Amino acid sequence: MPLRARSIVLAASLASALIVPIAAPLAAQEAPSRFGVDAPELAGLGPASVGVRTLILIEHAQVDLSASGAQRGAAPRHDRVLKIDLWYPALTRPADLREVYRAAFPAEPPAPPVHFSVTGIAVRNAPAAGSGYPLVIVSHGHSNSPAAMTWITENLASKGYVVAAIRHEDPPLTDAAGLPELLLMRPLDIAFAAKTLQRLLAARRLVDPMRTALIGYSMGGYGVLTAAGATLDAAGRTVQLVPGGLLLPFASGGAMRDAITVPGLRAVVAISPAGGGELGAWGADGLRTLTAPLLLISGDQDRVVGYASGARGFFDAAVNADRYLLTFRGAGHSIGLNPAPAAMRHRLWDQDWFEDPVWSKQRINAISAHFITAFLDRHLKGDESRAAYLDVAVPESGDGVWPASTSSAYAAFSPGGPDVTVWKGFQRNHSAGLELLRAAARSP
Repeated sequence: MPLRARSIVLAASLASALIVPIAAPLAAQEAPSRFGVDAPELAGLGPASVGVRTLILIEHAQVDLSASGAQRGAAPRHDRVLKIDLWYPALTRPADLREVYRAAFPAEPPAPPVHFSVTGIAVRNAPAAGSGYPLVIVSHGHSNSPAAMTWITENLASKGYVVAAIRHEDPPLTDAAGLPELLLMRPLDIAFAAKTLQRLLAARRLVDPMRTALIGYSMGGYGVLTAAGATLDAAGRTVQLVPGGLLLPFASGGAMRDAITVPGLRAVVAISPAGGGELGAWGADGLRTLTAPLLLISGDQDRVVGYASGARGFFDAAVNADRYLLTFRGAGHSIGLNPAPAAMRHRLWDQDWFEDPVWSKQRINAISAHFITAFLDRHLKGDESRAAYLDVAVPESGDGVWPASTSSAYAAFSPGGPDVTVWKGFQRNHSAGLELLRAAARSP
């Protein structure tokens, strides 16, 4: 596969942004990036106001697997348009309207897609404040949208990160024939967006390109692990599913394997990551080439991508990376999106995009935001004080002890340490149902 020609069109530059009409916030809904009183310590919003704008990137001469002839290996090429939603620390005023995000997800066939809206805290096209921030690239799940991941995009931007979420142009989840396109384009999109934004935003001094992180949910988890350096298995089902050998150049032994890896990478977060099980994306050894610090987040009842062959298996296989595995006991696959918007609560199919059958989604997101914040602060900002939140005293959260003799306010956060082994940053009686495993990179 020839080296891809690349170019970019900025639909909204940092200096002059495209104005997109927005509606007033929905008073009955809280922004998903703002958590409740039971949230662990690092989940809360940071001190910065948040801006959001939309960029358009264009990749020239990309394979179009949806076109006629593609399944025979004669796929034509086209310009692939990627919209990027960019959140960043901003200068805002109290009177500024806050963003209302809008998207649509596929409904249970034969119903048409369901449209929904999400209240935000960001101000569209607000001027950026500050410079030299770490850059976080976010990749959503199959048929998802950045509008459904504002729980983490807005939250991180308020803490001094520039967060770029890709609107992947996925074939619909209801079309099984679209899987090959997804497997091919997801890591290519991530690598292209990351490299392009590193260059453009660094030129404007908004980001430090050598402090980059990747966050992916579900199929986005497959994408970020591959773009982080996990080696695709040339003989595996993932590569073989893509017609015409189009994924082979990026797999083990391929001439373009390095073309889909992201430079300046300091950390990777994969939530309910796909790529295990029957897909066998990286084979037995492909995850050994991961070296960036890794945080995996999963439910141990994930029946979509699997747990033993998914996040847990990836944790065991990525032996050359410092890594963590946060497990929600009893949770399933749907742990990466916002709480279900009102429009998605009328049918079970629609609600199941967002909600877990056991856990409160706001609780899941608050806990995940707490650990993602600690992880990124440590590895992208060099804040070693965050290690105490990650290197917990007991792996099972319910085994933590807070002696009755230790006086504190009812809602106090655990200070951690030898006496209080309730996980640091959690409130008394609010840390059950979790497991956090840690493994250091294998010595050379």
